[in-house]
Amino acid sequence: MITSTLLEEIYEQPTTLRRLIDAEMEPMIRLAQALHARDFRYVVIAARGTSDNAARYAQYLIGATLGMPVALATPSLHTRYGVHLRFDGALVIGISQSGASPDICAVVSDARRSGAPTIAITNHPESPLAQAAEFVVPIHAGIERSIAATKTYTAQLAALAMLTLSLANDTAGLAMLATIPDAMEATLALDERMREIAGEMAGATAAITIGRGYHYATAWEIALKLKELTRIVAEPYSAADFQHGPIALVHEGIPIVLIATQGAVADDLAALALRLRNLGAHLTAISDVSVILETADRPASLPVSVEERFAPMTAVIAGQLLAFHLTHAQGLDPDRPHGLRKVTETR
Repeated sequence: MITSTLLEEIYEQPTTLRRLIDAEMEPMIRLAQALHARDFRYVVIAARGTSDNAARYAQYLIGATLGMPVALATPSLHTRYGVHLRFDGALVIGISQSGASPDICAVVSDARRSGAPTIAITNHPESPLAQAAEFVVPIHAGIERSIAATKTYTAQLAALAMLTLSLANDTAGLAMLATIPDAMEATLALDERMREIAGEMAGATAAITIGRGYHYATAWEIALKLKELTRIVAEPYSAADFQHGPIALVHEGIPIVLIATQGAVADDLAALALRLRNLGAHLTAISDVSVILETADRPASLPVSVEERFAPMTAVIAGQLLAFHLTHAQGLDPDRPHGLRKVTETR
């Protein structure tokens, strides 16, 4: 079996989520109670890179659960253009594995000075971001040695889910979230299947990842891992946006990774899968929907079906494994991706 720091951390994700849920469930409920006393009507999230993809997940989860719009912050307005935005009625969340990037800290600091409630979701509770925010949610991922983030990403998703469900007083949802580490454990059984698919994709120089709804974030995160590790030009799309022009990119043999699990958009994705197959794409489907798996050239059947709003925590593991094995198939080292550092500080 191939070993690497990255693979070890992919396999640590179920344990990481259990630790996070055990440590933060009660504090999160108390945090939600404190936030109920504050007047906020929408959410702004500041993040970069992988954490930005967690924010995309929050756009769907918070919107669907709390009925609130979620905006992604524009940190450069704070750090480069000297703009002081109005945050009246906002809850502002900064998400960062390291908590060190000055531009994310600037958004949170400005929001806190304006009187808005602010939360830092970070793996480093003593970081500058944590100091800038009014409230801190540690994700308890332990030291993440791999440059490409894996366990911190899924821990961020779980932290956002705990926060949202606590704000909604959704005890049934919180109980369901507590079962997700077991589903993640089961998903690791796809390791060998993703190695096989990676072997078939070896030599590719470009790829497309597609999701919709909650898996829009998953498509972005898998594309990011492919770019970071394999140096493949991987472009992420919403299934809806993809049909408004970018579908022209599809040609004979282009690899497409479709993330499609049971839920509100499954029928739409099944129709798109058939269209992509007819256009000649080499379609990998990370899915638990039988008709989509039957359509794909390279089906990756998720061993456990979970509720749609939690599926990004499981399906992304298949994408992480694909990126890991494709890196090896391309003759590259997944623990030493070209040009990257673990902590990136942008201003």
